[in-house]
Amino acid sequence: MMEEREHEEEGNLPEASPQLKVIYEDEAILAVNKPGGMLVHRGWGDSEVVLVDLVRDYIEGDTVYTIHRLDRATSGVVLFGQDRESARELNALFDERRILKRYLTLVRGISPERGYIDYPVPKEPRGKDRVEAQSSFRRLFAAHDTEPRETSLVEIAPHTGRVHQIRRHLRHLNHPLIGDSTYGRGQINREMKERYGLPRMALHAYRVSFLHPFTEAPIEIVAPLADDLAATFGAMEIPASCWQEVEADASTDWMKDLPLFDT
Repeated sequence: MMEEREHEEEGNLPEASPQLKVIYEDEAILAVNKPGGMLVHRGWGDSEVVLVDLVRDYIEGDTVYTIHRLDRATSGVVLFGQDRESARELNALFDERRILKRYLTLVRGISPERGYIDYPVPKEPRGKDRVEAQSSFRRLFAAHDTEPRETSLVEIAPHTGRVHQIRRHLRHLNHPLIGDSTYGRGQINREMKERYGLPRMALHAYRVSFLHPFTEAPIEIVAPLADDLAATFGAMEIPASCWQEVEADASTDWMKDLPLFDT
């Protein structure tokens, strides 16, 4: 199963540095922190170096077992299986929705404090057939003084792995991702880039949580916020403690009894 797909509609992204950052490894699992601007697989663009190449060099093997993907512009945790059996078990966890992924993002406007989005999204980027999709979110910081619009630092957890689910759900709330050229507003994105140096879409997969497929030990894999986004957030005077505290705290208590957004 490949839970998320890559697409090349984000414009001219800066090429990511070809350096692999391993953030977790055992006999079954390899997790790396993908930089924004790097493809996971070759075939969606013309990049000379893709993440799978770096993983292949690291493991010194021919076969790379990719468990899921992130869009090129998105940074953060990407999981790989160390062998065929491990990949099969990890894919089963994804299929059964037993792997929880959490993201940090910057959105336009002051978002609701928290909520549960239950809103179908198209199965394909330009398709008409819709499939169920659910996400939980909470606002971590309201930036009232950013220009040309107020912004919010938001944590969001997609419970289903649909194409562009986070981006579509936040757009449905009328709080699209800053830097999203497909679902956001180009003029605002350009001004944010000029004022605060935002180099790409403000989306970072910061945490993956699950029970180990063989030992059932709880696994918490955290990718610290990417430097480019941290610099932008700092320029916006968003306190670093806002994302550092959630990186240090794996609690899911905030996801209980959330207000429903389903229309």
